[in-house]
Amino acid sequence: MPQKTKNTPMMEQYLQIKAQYPDAFLFYRLGDFYEMFYEDATKAAQILELTLTSRNKNATDPIPMCGVPFHSASGYIDRLVEQGYKVAICEQVEDPKLTKGMVKREVVQLVTPGTVMEGKGLQAKENNFLTALAFDNQRYGFAYVDLSTGELKATVLNDEEAVLNEASILQTKEIVYATEIPEKLTQHLKQRLALVISEQLSTEENAELSYLSNQLPDALAKKATLHLLAYLSLTQKRSLDHIQQAQSYEVDHYLKLDYFSKYNLELQQSIRTGKKQGTLLWLLDETKTAMGGRLLKQWLDRPLIQESAILSRQAMVASLLQSFFERADIQAGLAKVYDLERLAGKVSFGNVNARDLLQLKQSLEQIPYLHHVLTGLDEGQWQGLLADLHPLDNLVTLIDQAINEEAPLQITEGNIIKTGYNEQLDQYRLAMKNGKQWLAELEAKEREQTGVKTLKVGYNRVFGYYIEITKANLVNLDTSRYDRKQTLANAERFITPELKKLEELILGAQDKSIDLEYQLFIEIREQVKTQIQTLQKLAKAVATLDVLQAFATVSERYQYVQPQFNTSAKLKIVDGRHPVVEKVLGAQTYIPNTVEMPEEVSMLLITGPNMSGKSTYMRQLALTIILAQMGCFVPAASAELPIFDRIFTRIGASDDLISGQSTFMVEMMEANQALRQATKHSLILFDELGRGTATFDGMALAQAIIEYVQAHVQAKTLFSTHYHELTALEEQLVGVKNIHVGATEQDGEVIFLHKMMDGPADKSYGIHVGKIAGLPESLIERASTILAKLEASEPQANLTLAQSANQKAASPQMEASNDKEIAEERLTVKEATTSTVSQTESKANQDSNLVRTKEADGMEQLSLFAQYSPAEEKVLQTIRSMDLANLKPMDVFFTINELKRQLEETRG
Repeated sequence: MPQKTKNTPMMEQYLQIKAQYPDAFLFYRLGDFYEMFYEDATKAAQILELTLTSRNKNATDPIPMCGVPFHSASGYIDRLVEQGYKVAICEQVEDPKLTKGMVKREVVQLVTPGTVMEGKGLQAKENNFLTALAFDNQRYGFAYVDLSTGELKATVLNDEEAVLNEASILQTKEIVYATEIPEKLTQHLKQRLALVISEQLSTEENAELSYLSNQLPDALAKKATLHLLAYLSLTQKRSLDHIQQAQSYEVDHYLKLDYFSKYNLELQQSIRTGKKQGTLLWLLDETKTAMGGRLLKQWLDRPLIQESAILSRQAMVASLLQSFFERADIQAGLAKVYDLERLAGKVSFGNVNARDLLQLKQSLEQIPYLHHVLTGLDEGQWQGLLADLHPLDNLVTLIDQAINEEAPLQITEGNIIKTGYNEQLDQYRLAMKNGKQWLAELEAKEREQTGVKTLKVGYNRVFGYYIEITKANLVNLDTSRYDRKQTLANAERFITPELKKLEELILGAQDKSIDLEYQLFIEIREQVKTQIQTLQKLAKAVATLDVLQAFATVSERYQYVQPQFNTSAKLKIVDGRHPVVEKVLGAQTYIPNTVEMPEEVSMLLITGPNMSGKSTYMRQLALTIILAQMGCFVPAASAELPIFDRIFTRIGASDDLISGQSTFMVEMMEANQALRQATKHSLILFDELGRGTATFDGMALAQAIIEYVQAHVQAKTLFSTHYHELTALEEQLVGVKNIHVGATEQDGEVIFLHKMMDGPADKSYGIHVGKIAGLPESLIERASTILAKLEASEPQANLTLAQSANQKAASPQMEASNDKEIAEERLTVKEATTSTVSQTESKANQDSNLVRTKEADGMEQLSLFAQYSPAEEKVLQTIRSMDLANLKPMDVFFTINELKRQLEETRG
């Protein structure tokens, strides 16, 4: 009859340890396997495709069980962590041979998505950041660390959006709460960024960890950092000597790009594929080292805004650009450098092996060569970097003398230390070498004495050394000298006093040799460990050199030029190109375009057909600025730029289904970010704002946004639109200039010139684009007929929104009386956007003197509401009372056509 399972001492131990790690898979070491039980086993068997078994199958409640071999556990751990799980590794911490009863076990490491040190989850050219967050009085302490490299930084952020933006930029996989966090932010972190949430609400006094945060100026940033370090200490349970002293940073000290802008500009991830190919990072990544690849991503995330720092990078790029052969020598040297940052981390962490040290030696051997080449180029621009390219000849010598070039991966198997490094080890090895000779001599002597020519001396791990004689030869054997050791099917194995003595000598030397090699390796590792800080500084210098040579390589290959900077808000890029599109299409195919915005021009209003290159033109400006402020040269014939503090983009259509937000809502949110946070030193790119709602709603929003930017922000802005009515704003708002993408028709076919020209576009060419897309011919013909009718019936008295704005500016005395009507014509939007736009309209009314018009320069303005007949006033009142947002386009058409007829009758 089935018995109820009674927990054994081992299971009691398992349950006690598991209770300490309820949110992790517990890999419990039993012999050569890591076993999992209960819910861990059920879940892991499904995720890892393991066979699910059970303990005590005859019990009424057998315990689910599964396991993985310890020698291949890393692959299974990687798979779990990649899916956002944690794994607690529980090992035996006592020698079973020396222990009576239950062997003591402890968790020796908790592997989480943010603490991966090696394996498939750690990409060579990508950081793996773990983030901590502390909240107090509407401010957030924000700290992050890469455990594999030791990089540690902290800052203070002022709102939830800034936290989400920083976390998304860093692509952090796990966030540690140092305090209670607002529930709304937690939901966003889980839903929008899919982060693993951990808690570390307490810290212990630790002088080493406190020292790492001493230089942080803000208490909240320090709190986040200390809790982050405490989490590392508790989960990793080993030395953290490679963690660098925390550096404070301010997001305002770099060119700020929010998540939406980075996504829209495809800096690191293609919108279409989600991969690196087709991005600016893909174009720039000519780095030769993993360190350089990671630093390139960091520079791309945080372009500079300090001119002196930008010019310093430019000077080094120019130096390499002018020195082709020296640059080739540098690239050859860099290609032989392994990942010094992560090698230093492995040394500190205690999981470095002999082959890692050989990689470290080979890398350090390149440093004197790189130093020599750079010294030949230096005219002052390389002095700082040369000082950090400090050769570590002592480590090279140590590793060269100590580590065997053919060392195995495991450090407990021997054969890792060179002969000649340690005298005692050499003696053990001599004993083992002679032992083989002694055994051969013993075998020959026994054969001669016994007359058994097939007699042999052998060895296995269980029984040690033995003399083996086949059973057919036993009849002639004098067994008085032999002690039976093992019986086989066809032979017997024996031991003699002489062989026993040899066994003790040989095996003693072998065991002692392996133990001594392990101890010597640990001593070497500790000597390397004393140089970790120097290694990290050296690694940063090598990474910097690598990124700069990549800039020079790309600049030469694609004929980029050195940009010039000014403080006058003048922007002029002659024959600029989109760097990524140019690489894909080829320089011979890509059509360059000039972007010119003198100090007095703050907005370019771009019109032209779809597929003509408006979005590419806008993106290429942003990418040129990013390249310039990274310190790279830029794709143009020449470039003169101001230094920008932020870039905002609203390009392309996207939605956020997880948060329940439509394309139009996302569009309005991104526009709101720009309007609220941009300064006169920012760049704003708005592509087709307002197209996600009804025509008049969209047009009203677009015009209101243009006015608001000109009145309150005055940032350099590129605004592309299909609302041709908005082009009238060039005549009404100072600083607005119309440009368009050239297009021409030949034999009814539209030809896009992909060239920017002054003035507004003459038409939309939308039907032509539909034809190019392959719409049915009958559909195209019908659309052309409808368009002709609509254009023919368009009322001459139809008041455009731009004219309404013109009237408002031209007749201040009527502003109060007509304000409500104008607002109704301008704006009827959904609840989600009403607040933003009504605030915009209100501020525009309060500060109408800021909306500069050409009337101020003495130009004549049309009077749209002066001296109307009663019948005309009735028509106008009908227009004012129309609820445009809730009318179908055809209803609007028929209504306006009727109003047109009424006007014609009154004037008839």
